[in-house]
Amino acid sequence: MARTVAVIPTYNEAAVIIPLVREVIEQARDIEALVVDDGSPDGTAGLVREEGMACPRVHLLLRTSRRGRGSAGADGFRRAIEMGAERIIEMDGDGSHDPAFIPALLRACGPAALVIGSRYAPGGGDEERARARRATSALARKYLRLVLGVRVEDPTSGFRCYTREALLAITAEPLRSNGPFILAETLHRCARRGLRIVEVPIIFHERIRGRSKLGAGTLAGYLFSALRIRLTGRC
Repeated sequence: MARTVAVIPTYNEAAVIIPLVREVIEQARDIEALVVDDGSPDGTAGLVREEGMACPRVHLLLRTSRRGRGSAGADGFRRAIEMGAERIIEMDGDGSHDPAFIPALLRACGPAALVIGSRYAPGGGDEERARARRATSALARKYLRLVLGVRVEDPTSGFRCYTREALLAITAEPLRSNGPFILAETLHRCARRGLRIVEVPIIFHERIRGRSKLGAGTLAGYLFSALRIRLTGRC
């Protein structure tokens, strides 16, 4: 039974996924990596499957019937709970989330129901240098804190750690988002239930290879979904 499972949704991350999962499982003796792959045409799933044959702490959940960051995260959460995880880490598979920060998330998890790896907590940082993206990010953060009614500095961070009890509570009703908005949906549900949320500082890295999958249209949809969930309680 795995005490900690790191859920890593992927799509076309063959260039970075194996070094990433190896570094993840080095962070603690009781941690296992669960890669949730959406049928990547670049062979990501095959690499993870081979790694899992050599290392039983690496697991693959291959999804072929649907695709999307939100449903991949939700499916990963369900599998991690089935694996018996007491703490569930959520992180990106593109190298932007440094596994070296996992121990800090784990130390804070338990006293807190949700721990967010925050670029904006004291000691945190963001390697992004483009002023336009920094300004857009700052506005989005302020908007989400206001609309969702959450007091966190980095509401869009996808580097998180949940307790088993927190995930069971917020997924009692199925998560609805199929895109990146799942991050705001789960945060909103935690806040609405009065669960304790804390932030620990991380340094966010630009993805190692390839392009970001978060474009302007996705961001606009994200912000609209936040308003809808505030007004209706539903995504």
